[in-house]
Amino acid sequence: MKSNPGGQIDVKAAIGRDRLIKTLWEAIEQQSLIITAERRIGKTTVIKKMQAQPLAGWVPVYQDLEGFHTATEFAMSVYKEIHEFLGAKGKVTRRAKEWFSAMGGSEIGGLFKLPEKANVHWKDVLTCAIEDLINENEANGTRLLFLWDEMPYLLANIVKREGEQTAMEVLDLLRALRQTHASLRMVITGSIGLHHVLATLKTKNYSNSPVNDMLAIEVPPLDDADAITLATQLIGGESLESPDVASAAAALAHAADCFPFYIHHIVKALKITGLAANPANVAKIVASHLVDAKDPWELLHYRTRIPNYYLNDQKSVLLLLDQLATQADAASVNGLLAMLKGASGFDDRERLLHVLSLMERDHYLKRDDGGGYRFRFPLISRWWKINRGL
Repeated sequence: MKSNPGGQIDVKAAIGRDRLIKTLWEAIEQQSLIITAERRIGKTTVIKKMQAQPLAGWVPVYQDLEGFHTATEFAMSVYKEIHEFLGAKGKVTRRAKEWFSAMGGSEIGGLFKLPEKANVHWKDVLTCAIEDLINENEANGTRLLFLWDEMPYLLANIVKREGEQTAMEVLDLLRALRQTHASLRMVITGSIGLHHVLATLKTKNYSNSPVNDMLAIEVPPLDDADAITLATQLIGGESLESPDVASAAAALAHAADCFPFYIHHIVKALKITGLAANPANVAKIVASHLVDAKDPWELLHYRTRIPNYYLNDQKSVLLLLDQLATQADAASVNGLLAMLKGASGFDDRERLLHVLSLMERDHYLKRDDGGGYRFRFPLISRWWKINRGL
């Protein structure tokens, strides 16, 4: 296997996700899912493998939604996907096509467009297209599964372009479709936490619970054995010189916190520099990348997203992360509150508990059995300390 940092991973080469995918399919039998994960952890590979190797009786439709900015763009992308999907099977989007034509829609070179006056009808085209595919599946004894990657980005884009009300309507319509059609399932993922988008909508008096019928399942890093297997295969695939592949692979998996993305990057760097695969050179590569101004591992994202995620609490979040990056042991709530009070005058325990909870959901922190907090990922803690000059 060749290293492919940041590239599209062949689903046949995906390692260590079979148990998770089995769990996801079992859950989908009962309800729709929200897949939560830190960025670059492999969630897209997981759902693309589900698309490529579906469980019997399911028809998965995958879409990356990050590039869409309006509800109409989203609806038309779903219509186009379903139109092409059914067309490949000799079928047609009956209701959707009739409605689309009635509204004066046009198709030129495979591009579908509604007239400007029809923008308010995005709900109709979305509903008709999805129901066309549901009806086709039910006739064949199969069930429809949408795999929607980066749904929170879509919602955030809609908020910026069209306002909170339209984003609320998208969420409400999708929930209504799930409630109306028992055979329909949706899996949504995102690098932006959906909870942040919902929190923004709540400030605009959005009181609905649009995803309370969906189960959240997290994509974790690979377990140790699978991470070592991946590292071993990449070392062999790149024909790296190594006096002890087993020790090199173990060191590599540990240094990367078992993230496939970082494992691929480290192996590629060893290949490019001509270094042998051994623990010392793995450590050398990691140390160089943590201080590389070009940020090849995209670690700066952990810093730059804070103003957007924690608009009113970013100073406290920075102080908390600075503190936790510089201490070896987990920190208690009382200890962190005392630190904040001394550093900034912050003395709101309930607010602190809320911020810490968000930081857990955003994968900055984790709690130990005693309730203390520490960085979730040692590699990120190490980078944070270096980046902040602590």
